[in-house]
Amino acid sequence: MNVLLIDFGSTYTKITAVDVDQEQVLGTARGITTVETDIMDGLNQALAALFARTGKLEFSKVLGCSSAAGGLKMIAVGLVPEMTAEAAKRAALGAGAKVLKVFSHELSEYEIEEIAGLKPDIILLAGGTDGGNQKVILHNAKMLAGLGIDVPVVVAGNKSVTPTVVKILAEKLTEVRPTENVMPKLDELNIEPARVVIRDIFLKRITEAKGLNRANKMVDKMVMPTPAAVLKAAELLSQGGGGEKGLGNLMVMDIGGATTDVYSIAKGDPTVGGVSLKGLPEPFCKRTVEGDLGMRYSAGALLKAAGAEMIASYAGVTSEEAAEYVAKVEADIDHLPKSEAEARIEIAMGKACVRLGADRHVGHLDVYYTPFGTSHVQIGKDLTKVATVIGTGGVIVNNPEPEEILKGILFDETNPQVLKPQKPEFLIDKDYIMASMGLLGEEHPAVAVRMMKKYIIKK
Repeated sequence: MNVLLIDFGSTYTKITAVDVDQEQVLGTARGITTVETDIMDGLNQALAALFARTGKLEFSKVLGCSSAAGGLKMIAVGLVPEMTAEAAKRAALGAGAKVLKVFSHELSEYEIEEIAGLKPDIILLAGGTDGGNQKVILHNAKMLAGLGIDVPVVVAGNKSVTPTVVKILAEKLTEVRPTENVMPKLDELNIEPARVVIRDIFLKRITEAKGLNRANKMVDKMVMPTPAAVLKAAELLSQGGGGEKGLGNLMVMDIGGATTDVYSIAKGDPTVGGVSLKGLPEPFCKRTVEGDLGMRYSAGALLKAAGAEMIASYAGVTSEEAAEYVAKVEADIDHLPKSEAEARIEIAMGKACVRLGADRHVGHLDVYYTPFGTSHVQIGKDLTKVATVIGTGGVIVNNPEPEEILKGILFDETNPQVLKPQKPEFLIDKDYIMASMGLLGEEHPAVAVRMMKKYIIKK
């Protein structure tokens, strides 16, 4: 049985043809994504390239995911930045969204204007534990009702006032979807119900808005946003599926032109004694997105975040040379290294994306001094014992030294409070199959796990 798996990306439409019975990748190809004209143009370009190598193939099923036209763009609104607003943000990220901004407390008129200007695909409205604060979410519902644009709103706050909140919003907005509170009790996360609703809205409404409905005659099922497919694949490879054993705790580093996405599949509890946890509990399957860490569109932002000195030191060049190359690729995103020095800077940029992305994703230790001595508190996940790190994205897949890039994820003895992996094995998703395997895993989990074990390799 042949299955075609399609990833409608912002730049490229990537396709993977799989023989499910033989558990084999028949071929991969890509075409330029053509959302503005006809999405089928880019898909047909990819199919022509695939069939030129494989011959004409027939498919019993076609499944798709998408991050086209900027992906699934969301706004999260909550009560307190560190609590319900953070819980809402995590629910959105777990659903495969790009979170444009997180708002907290009572929304002002200026913030409503800002939200309207950001033009989100979905707004996630949270606030208050069940039976807790009602005032803020009611205020924010009234403000969002006057937004002036018709955008779907997912209500995932205090259940005591959810019916009233829905009624307020439904007077002005076409689609208002209530779900369970993302934080029903203090320090208790419940993000899966919101993720399911967000994904459902994406499939029914956002797919049409991006023009992907034009591919519906060929695609049997648009399954999920691309980052959610990668997260699903990472979870399957870690935990196993359909009776096939997984690899255990792992991380995935996906470096793109605009963002660096970091995934971890691990509980992340303290690995040493005498450390207590603080803050929100971490999701077992966690995704973070860094919009200022990218190899092309965000190259200038990367330079600011990392500093020219970090990139220069990794590359063995001067800070001026590093800054000059970054300016080149920011001005011309198609520019590729033309010299050995530029090739080293390209690797250094990737390594900086990995280092900073990992620093922000993993947990860290804080030391508190008390009259009874020092105490250690962990905020976030301890990922020091993660055994496997998978690299994907152009700079890793197409580079002769992918391990050098991935070394940015390693635990740093000079910065021991940042809980990064100490001795992981590096694997490379050389055929870009993770998103495809996330799609395939919805119906054939064991096959997806075995194929990832086969095709995601040591470099």
